[in-house]
Amino acid sequence: MLQDRSGGTPEFLSDNLTKFINAVQKRPEFSSVNTLYKAHVPQIFAEIDREKAFKLGIDLKSVYQVMQAFMGGVYVNDFNQFGRQWKVFVQAEPGARNKIDDIGTFFVRNKEGQMIPLATLIKVDETTGPEFLFRFNLFRSAEIFANPAPGYSTGQAIAALEEVAKEVLPKEMGYDWGGITYQEKKASGGVVFIFALSILFVFLILAAQYESWSLPFSVLLGTPIAVFGALLGLYFRSMPNDIFSQIGLVMLIGLAAKNAILIVAHAKDAVDKEGMSVSDAAISGVDRRLRPILMTAFAFILGCLPLWFADGSGAMSRKSLGTTVIMGMTIATLLEILVVPALFNLIERKKQKNLGAK
Repeated sequence: MLQDRSGGTPEFLSDNLTKFINAVQKRPEFSSVNTLYKAHVPQIFAEIDREKAFKLGIDLKSVYQVMQAFMGGVYVNDFNQFGRQWKVFVQAEPGARNKIDDIGTFFVRNKEGQMIPLATLIKVDETTGPEFLFRFNLFRSAEIFANPAPGYSTGQAIAALEEVAKEVLPKEMGYDWGGITYQEKKASGGVVFIFALSILFVFLILAAQYESWSLPFSVLLGTPIAVFGALLGLYFRSMPNDIFSQIGLVMLIGLAAKNAILIVAHAKDAVDKEGMSVSDAAISGVDRRLRPILMTAFAFILGCLPLWFADGSGAMSRKSLGTTVIMGMTIATLLEILVVPALFNLIERKKQKNLGAK
């Protein structure tokens, strides 16, 4: 929504709108840009001679009603007939109101009951002006419709519009967002908060379960591997990082942590209960838990294959989600069996060293 925040004329808004659209059309991010706002639509301006109407004993309200009824239309009532409801309007035939001179054929009644032609009371001039005036957040505004070009996301298109606005619009002009774009702008950045909150909750649960603030790090530090795999899959399949892939990323936090927990939990028990060294416990955790890790991982991946090969209505959303979780889980499964034991070994040795120093 391009806004005139200075309270200027419709022509001022139109000039800046034209300048803005011309600049946007030069950007490669857009396939089409258009607007419905026009400030120079042919119009007819009717000025009533109020003094003359007063002298002739004509109520101004009657003049307006006659003009509305014959030049436009007036709703009267409804009636029921043939099992349907019909609306009644008073309106002149189209052929009787095509020309300016036709206004002389309409009459208004004065207080004495005399019929006075409207042509004696109204001066009509041809002019131009906006077809309609639209206000958004109290400012006179023009609505702009912009379609992203193939290969560009809506986020890139929004950023391009903001750049053009900074370059070409004067300080009296501003802009705001409406519809789906407003919702997208309002929700942007929320995924980072949700992602961080998910990791925080997993961290706190693990810390409470193992009664340790250091051990959850050996589980959660493997999460970026799953995220890397998901983004790699989206890149090779030329898919955007949309809301469905972001849902998949949040899901991967739990999936990646599950595999790491199997290794870390066994290694922790081996150190605490069996007295094994940290290195031997880490190797034992991978050796003993490799089979359940692979079974659960491949069961999940194979179960999500229909999302990978989805077609028909809404296929892209399912493909985006399937690509994220399948690639993220595959990379996480292959690399976490190497990274998680090393992280456990590093963190536990650091913890034991600090306890020994105390």
